[in-house]
Amino acid sequence: MRRASAFALSLVALGLLFALAHPDAAGQPVRKKSGIDRRVPWTTSKVIGSPEPPPPYKTERVFTKLKFEEPLDMTYAPGTNRLFVAERWGKIWSFVNKNDVAKADLALEIKPGTDSKGMPMKRIIYGFTLHPKFKDNGHIYVTWIPNPEKEGNPKGTRVSRFTMKGEPPVADLASEKVIIEWPNGGHNGGCLKFGPDGMLYIVTGDGSGIADELVIGQDLSSILAKMLRIDVDNLGGERRGVSPTWNYSVPKDNPFINTPRARPEVWAYGLRQLWRFSFDRESGDIWGGEVGQDLWEMVYRIAKGGNYGWSVMEGTHPFRPERKKGPTPILTPAVEHSHSDFRSITGGFIYQGKRLKELRQYYVYGDFDTGRIWAFLPGYSRSDPQPTTPVKPLFHRELSRTTHRIITWTEDADGELYYVDFTGGGIHQLVKDDKKDESAKFPRKLSETGIFASVKDHVVAPGVIPYSVNAQLWGDHAVKERFIAIPGNGQIGFDEITYPQPSPGSTPGWRFPDGAVLVKTFLMDMERGNPKSRKRLETRLLHFQQFPGTQEYGDQYWRGYTYKWNDEQTDAVLVDEKGLDLPLKIKVGDGFVQQNYRIPSRAECTLCHTNAHKFALGVATMQMNRDHIYVEPGKDAIRDGSVVANQLATLEHIGLFTKPLPEPPDKLPRLADYDDQAQSIEARARSYLHSNCAHCHIKWGGGNAEFKLLATLPLVEMGIVNVPPAHGNFKIDGAKLLVPGHPDKSILLHRMKITELGRMPHIGSRVVHDSAVRVVAEWIKGMKE
Repeated sequence: MRRASAFALSLVALGLLFALAHPDAAGQPVRKKSGIDRRVPWTTSKVIGSPEPPPPYKTERVFTKLKFEEPLDMTYAPGTNRLFVAERWGKIWSFVNKNDVAKADLALEIKPGTDSKGMPMKRIIYGFTLHPKFKDNGHIYVTWIPNPEKEGNPKGTRVSRFTMKGEPPVADLASEKVIIEWPNGGHNGGCLKFGPDGMLYIVTGDGSGIADELVIGQDLSSILAKMLRIDVDNLGGERRGVSPTWNYSVPKDNPFINTPRARPEVWAYGLRQLWRFSFDRESGDIWGGEVGQDLWEMVYRIAKGGNYGWSVMEGTHPFRPERKKGPTPILTPAVEHSHSDFRSITGGFIYQGKRLKELRQYYVYGDFDTGRIWAFLPGYSRSDPQPTTPVKPLFHRELSRTTHRIITWTEDADGELYYVDFTGGGIHQLVKDDKKDESAKFPRKLSETGIFASVKDHVVAPGVIPYSVNAQLWGDHAVKERFIAIPGNGQIGFDEITYPQPSPGSTPGWRFPDGAVLVKTFLMDMERGNPKSRKRLETRLLHFQQFPGTQEYGDQYWRGYTYKWNDEQTDAVLVDEKGLDLPLKIKVGDGFVQQNYRIPSRAECTLCHTNAHKFALGVATMQMNRDHIYVEPGKDAIRDGSVVANQLATLEHIGLFTKPLPEPPDKLPRLADYDDQAQSIEARARSYLHSNCAHCHIKWGGGNAEFKLLATLPLVEMGIVNVPPAHGNFKIDGAKLLVPGHPDKSILLHRMKITELGRMPHIGSRVVHDSAVRVVAEWIKGMKE
């Protein structure tokens, strides 16, 4: 009851006629078919646009008739007018470089095989490149993994050469020549390109998932965590250490060719996972985007013999400083982004095209997780061939914000730049955006948003609707109050958003009207467990903007903003885009604990509110299909009465949906309340994982592991039972993602219990959710071995 009274609203301010009834003798709410009698439009919204000036560029899709299935890499064919795209699961396509091209031609398909037990083995392509003399020899070089499910296979990742013939070109699979192999693991590298010197450059990744478990980054005796430089045209060169079955030699001017115990192929080292590198077509410089681990993403200019610090350093920051360093000095990045902006960098190119003249000589790159695109002008003397001092960027700026999973960048033959969207399967380019700057109009105070009639009293404006969810996202002990604000007479399309598909277990999302705002206020008991000590910390807004097109073309854009409450609890001020750490002193028992509460950055909001999980995590059928206590506005629930009604039925009753519900709420799916001990332990554990983890651990969700934690999937299809962890076993003998009957060996549970490196969830929480840990542990313990 006390929790229900938090939703008490002023009748005059709200303007809603709730279906009210007096309580019974016990003060219990009375059940009704609807908690609201009729809808009143919300007409006071001031949440328009963005508080930041618009980026100077927008993006547009090109080659609009083409769509690829999980594309991973793209390049052009030297000497031809063709572009090539590699799909994740073993296919490479080519097409003519014309914007109206109608179809792509299958150029290569590495078909799935079977293992010794007859089980199917997937084939993953990580990258590919074409020989500079492709027009004459038809050679294509592909980094691929024959069986990615078998971690640590010494020959698990390989570069193979195939020969293509004909027009359109098609690869002869029988022409395969294995160039080089290395063990597969959590980071497999895979990017490869020919340099202007004719040598083939390859990056390998550190072969592990957490903290360079192999301690290989600074070890020159291994080819893992390195950039390699080899000669695939001249096999008469240096062959020391080269397998007789591999088809390359080592250039004699490689930097470590005479270093004892060093692999002679190494060109640069200390690279965790250089995700896409490129050559500046004018200077020949190598630039790459290095995916960091805990806090930072980096851009490096890769020098001959360069040491980029992993895993002693993460960019310019100590990571494991006690580890042994390599023989050359650690070089610094040209640019670093904290994880409040970037989460998984995708390296780009120095732009040398003609279409966007103002960007010439700029390094353009993006981020897979946040969809942001940035650029900088390298600040160094172009006559300095191998700088060992920091390369300071000039004019570093954000170019565009997208909802795409930017997986790779490419140039065409003319130096024009494109990027590929992993989820949507489309190819895109930057275009100038002359949108007028109206950022000054965006409300800087919560009282200016038009959401609240009285911010001080936390009374919402007429037409703003309270709601609750079945399975809450853990907020480090925070209590939450939630509201839906739909402008005017706008309506919601029930379960109309299905993109992206196919995604096993993914549930449809609601289609919101332009200008919709989802509101959530976070409160904290400053004395743990005492509601009277409760204090408002922040109010988060998730603001929806409708763009032209369809859901496949990115017509939805959600922006997250948060307002920090003042000490007087009278108003809240917009936090800047970097977010904020808020130190709290919480009374627990007879003592106090210090809690470093995180108010998220704008970019961090996008990491949970993902396209793959339909953006609006709580305002969705499985979360909203529950009873909610509606309180007479301005009244107390216990003293004056309240109504309990199903939320979906209520929203249908007031006409908030564009169509009637397809079935009564009791026949529609719902999550369990994981704190409700009347529910089965499996339902509680699965619902917790669904609400707290599945927005990343879903196909295309951004989590870099293959398993899925959706409650809608059968356990056997989640990919967690007795599956080896891809990102480290944390020194647990016999560890698997989930070991039935053994919580102590289950990495899924272990990562929920820790607060240091490897914690899950890796954003949005810094405090262990003890009750959830007990629920998941009990679920695992009760499984049959």
